[in-house]
Amino acid sequence: MGAFFFILLSEMTYPINWRIVSKRHEQVFGNTYIYCEMKETDFFRCIAVHASESELSYVEKAVSPVRLFVAAHRGISRKLISMEEILGFPCQWTLDRLVRVYALTQMSEMEMESLWDTAEINESVALYSSLMYLKSPEKWVYRGTEAVRSNIGDVFDAIAFENLYPSKHFSEAQWNQLVLKCIFNDKGIHRILGLNERKNMLLASSISDFAHERWAAGRQVPAQVWRLVDGFEYEGKMEDLRELKKSGRVEDQIALAILENDEKYTWSDLEKE
Repeated sequence: MGAFFFILLSEMTYPINWRIVSKRHEQVFGNTYIYCEMKETDFFRCIAVHASESELSYVEKAVSPVRLFVAAHRGISRKLISMEEILGFPCQWTLDRLVRVYALTQMSEMEMESLWDTAEINESVALYSSLMYLKSPEKWVYRGTEAVRSNIGDVFDAIAFENLYPSKHFSEAQWNQLVLKCIFNDKGIHRILGLNERKNMLLASSISDFAHERWAAGRQVPAQVWRLVDGFEYEGKMEDLRELKKSGRVEDQIALAILENDEKYTWSDLEKE
């Protein structure tokens, strides 16, 4: 499929005077990091597959990447498309988001900086989705952490879910803040890429503290969160296991079984959207 995909579109014309630069891209499958080459042209090929004739023409005729980014809504639809073929993990973007990310990969740092403060929600989503694919992704950590602090759901989700950037570039404290915010807001943490690789003792202890606060308030603890303590020995872990054992919830019993090395279950059995 991949080879045919390349051959079919290899003769297409690309917007002139736009830089074509190879990128190194990191994919996460379970506990394994897989490295491959990511090219900006891959985004264009994906656009060519999913765009209508008029939409493709709109992209090709854009006078500059910045103009394409800010005016994408005028000529590009918001239909949902699968990005798994290009990104390497299950993910859906809207077509206008893909076009904006493609435009961002062509911009200078100065051009990108001019967009952050005035971006509307859909533009912000594209900005945070692009960070992993920029020329110097490590320079944009401060922008990535801004999204973690955002109260706008779509903006937070853009950095938190199906995005390789945090697992690759966030510090431990920044990573923990992102994961804990997902948990506090009852979001499915399985959508966070690199979750298993970035587990750490401090996060495990924070999960335990969170659980005790919930239990004290008579509230339930999402069973998924216990995957973050798996493999760590911390003060209070035995007490946590006893609380799970007392629970009548099926999800808690599954989590307990996994923590006690019962191979009948895996953490994917507890995944929810």
